[in-house]
Amino acid sequence: VEFLYCDLASMKSIRQFVQQFRAKNCPLHVLVNNAGVMLVPERKTEDGFEEHFGLNYLGHFLLTNLLLDALKQSGTHSHNARIITVSSATHYVGKLHLNDLQSRCSYSPHGAYAQSKLALVLFTYRLQHLLTANGSHVTANVVDPGVVNTELYKHVFWVVKLVKWMTAWLFFKTPEEGASTTIYAAVSPEVEGAGGCYLYNEERTNSADVTYDEELQRRLWTESCKMVGISDEASRLP
Repeated sequence: VEFLYCDLASMKSIRQFVQQFRAKNCPLHVLVNNAGVMLVPERKTEDGFEEHFGLNYLGHFLLTNLLLDALKQSGTHSHNARIITVSSATHYVGKLHLNDLQSRCSYSPHGAYAQSKLALVLFTYRLQHLLTANGSHVTANVVDPGVVNTELYKHVFWVVKLVKWMTAWLFFKTPEEGASTTIYAAVSPEVEGAGGCYLYNEERTNSADVTYDEELQRRLWTESCKMVGISDEASRLP
């Protein structure tokens, strides 16, 4: 195991990480996008992005795009390279505010978190569409890990923390259990060659209806490219 530092809340750090990784000339068979914050107070990343949207979504968007060439070179017809992005059931109640992705008009920790998780699902579906259109041997899927007992809940109200402490053993998954669907998406032969899936408890299921809106997927992708400063070559594809 080798560790390379990457701060998903920093566009500069992401670019530096990708440069370091490329310098190693290593193949890239699996990319898991799993970083995240939840219900943080209103604050910005060093690039000026609202933290939920900047870290949970834009960081992964930029990282994935910068590593796409390595993934495409590593995938083969019989063994596709795989991109797994971790979202949340919270996306079902999320709303994407294309005119205010930074939640400047009205900030809600719950709304900002749900929007970032919704954006990850839309991103995954658009990415799979583009990979298929390019004939790439890379698949992109999105995972719902369930309710997992981790430090992600440190910003919730104290009453919720108390209830969590009392009931976690009964209602929450352990981190190992929470990781099972991500691992399934990364290595299982059952999903070889299958992309654009929403996976929960190691099974394919439907995400929110709005996530299948291809025009919304396209618009979010284009806006995201502008925000992170990369070329939107995909806009020329159907």
